[in-house]
Amino acid sequence: MEAGRVIRALARMVAWRLVFVVPLLLAVTIGIFALAKASPFDPVRQYLGDRALTTSPEITERIRANWGLDRPLAEQYLTWLGNLLRGELGESRSMRLPVAQVIGDRLGWTLLAVGCALVLMLAGSLAVGALAAWRRGSWLDRAITGTAYANEAAPVFWTGLLVIWLFAVKLRWLPSGGLTDAASTTTSPGDVLRHMVLPVTVLAFSQSSWLALYVRESLIATLREDFVVGARARGLRERTVILRHALRSALLPFVTLLGARIPELVTGAILVESVFSWPGVASASVQAALSADFPLLAALTLLATLAVVLGSLAADVAYVFVDPRVRVLGVS
Repeated sequence: MEAGRVIRALARMVAWRLVFVVPLLLAVTIGIFALAKASPFDPVRQYLGDRALTTSPEITERIRANWGLDRPLAEQYLTWLGNLLRGELGESRSMRLPVAQVIGDRLGWTLLAVGCALVLMLAGSLAVGALAAWRRGSWLDRAITGTAYANEAAPVFWTGLLVIWLFAVKLRWLPSGGLTDAASTTTSPGDVLRHMVLPVTVLAFSQSSWLALYVRESLIATLREDFVVGARARGLRERTVILRHALRSALLPFVTLLGARIPELVTGAILVESVFSWPGVASASVQAALSADFPLLAALTLLATLAVVLGSLAADVAYVFVDPRVRVLGVS
């Protein structure tokens, strides 16, 4: 009976959130077009490159007309929106391929890297944060918190370049980037695994600092609660008290905090893929921005917005299953 009530409440919450997705995505698309209009970069000149100096104005205007850039902004937007609703994302001007093909070819690699980084980030921040709380005030706790604050202040690309210099250039343990070796003609799982170690580790490490610090502070506060003191009074081992009693209660707000970190994870993926030449959609966003490739940039921006919304929704749904009090109070 209770399970059915929880499922119905979750369905209402999901439906209510999805109602707001449509106006949010519309607002994002309007903002994209407004920024594109205000941009000082000419997409035709970016497309032509050095040829823009020798191309006649007639050909330039013909390209502009073929792309619809000579029409009013409102007409351009409505045309693009209509094509989007029909599933037509247009052509990538920088890659000379359909936008749907560019995203389809690259999305899997991004999901692989981000998924592995997310798992590593969760496991690492939970373990390190719990260890720092358990050894509160020790040299280990100070080392963990100091490293976390320093990592939070360091730019992701700087960390990536430092890792490349150390493990790829100096020690030569791992490749510096790409999906496979330059001389390789096939994509083997072992080769991909070697190439993804550094970008996945850097992405996970760069996003784990505040999660580890939050776990530490939350667990320290939970260890002062009456139920934890009672568990210790019953003679339970300290490891059992922390893992089975304190840590579970301390992690309840952690789920919501994780959903709030999804935008930073997307931003970090963009920088990491660019530094390590990982062929994902995040690095394609940088190339689209530098080339003023509006069709590709608009599609990738919508995809990133949708990922953030769905990540936040998934965190809220997970919170309902983790915290029994939410089931009692209901989901609104």
